[in-house]
Amino acid sequence: LLRIGPKEEFFHCSKCNLCLSVSLRGKHKCIENVSRQDCPICLEDIHTSRVGAHVLPCGHLLHRTCYEDMLKEGYRCPLCMHSALDMTRYWRQLDDEVAQTPMPTEYQNMMVEILCNDCNARSTVQFHLLGMKCKNCDSYNTAQDGRCRLPLEEQ
Repeated sequence: LLRIGPKEEFFHCSKCNLCLSVSLRGKHKCIENVSRQDCPICLEDIHTSRVGAHVLPCGHLLHRTCYEDMLKEGYRCPLCMHSALDMTRYWRQLDDEVAQTPMPTEYQNMMVEILCNDCNARSTVQFHLLGMKCKNCDSYNTAQDGRCRLPLEEQ
């Protein structure tokens, strides 16, 4: 049942059990009964709220106002840590910063295992203080998954 806005601008996704903007038809990731969960930011019910919901690329929902507040602090979904917006331009800037920032000698050949929060790939990359880039999707939204180590030839 539509509660907010003109019905021509919304459609009901039966899997998500949610009314969404027509601009999201066929373009959102369905999560069954996602609207029956509380907003992970304010912990209030999303389904009965008069505040519109924002659908993240990962499919999770936040109140629109909570999403705007979240972006002031970070860029990741508070539930799954997936990037909540297109970070491509920022990753390119970070590529330049990494290239222009030499690591101290003791860290120059240090390798680290990472897990990508965006594509869930695991890879071994060169450690850098500014960030470690996923080899699979080029995201810097990664977490170290293991200890730093020197390449085999230097051990």
